[in-house]
Amino acid sequence: MTATTATQTPPASLHAPVIGWFDQHARDLPWRRPEAGAWGVMVSEFMLQQTPVNRVLPVYEQWLARWPRPADLAAEPPGEAVRAWGRLGYPRRALRLHGAAQAITERHGGDVPSEHAQLLALPGIGEYTAAAVASFAYRQRHAVLDTNVRRVFARAATGIQYPPNATTAAERRLARELLPDEDERAARWAAATMELGALVCTAKNEDCSRCPIAEQCAWRLAGKPAHQGPPRRGQTYAG
Repeated sequence: MTATTATQTPPASLHAPVIGWFDQHARDLPWRRPEAGAWGVMVSEFMLQQTPVNRVLPVYEQWLARWPRPADLAAEPPGEAVRAWGRLGYPRRALRLHGAAQAITERHGGDVPSEHAQLLALPGIGEYTAAAVASFAYRQRHAVLDTNVRRVFARAATGIQYPPNATTAAERRLARELLPDEDERAARWAAATMELGALVCTAKNEDCSRCPIAEQCAWRLAGKPAHQGPPRRGQTYAG
């Protein structure tokens, strides 16, 4: 089965077990709490790019304590953002987040916009981040495709071990097909599939015994065929 093949399992049959699992097992992360708001979600998305949660948590807390709103960050020189970024790595992300804060302050009165197109127009924000903020902060219906979600869909729906190195049009179509119809449920599904990939359907040593959709997973049912595509790119840390 290839990535262009439609799913054998009706999408609705995946929603309840995955969301139910998330309700029971989701980590209590500060950017998931209501008080985080859209700015807290945006900051977390910038910080979590290629950086594990345990390294992000202390920097995230310090960042939001110092700059609780985009205008607070925008008022500071860009170098302050880089210094506060500390050892998270990829410090260009700090500059991009500072640029986004300035644009939010100038264009949107200091409030993170809720429309996907407006989010996408901010500097330093691509398709994934725009969809993530619209979904997680504003509970909108968007396909949120990070590495974890792509891996869950590749295995469960298309029967392959790993997704392609770069997101394909076929993956985006599949993600849209799998989205629940209701906005709130779609937002919950986006967070749940991401958490499932982070905690259970991991890149190595996946734990199918804990997976709520193991009985429907095309990759597991096929005997877990080995990856046959191009070599997978590893992520490196840039300090």
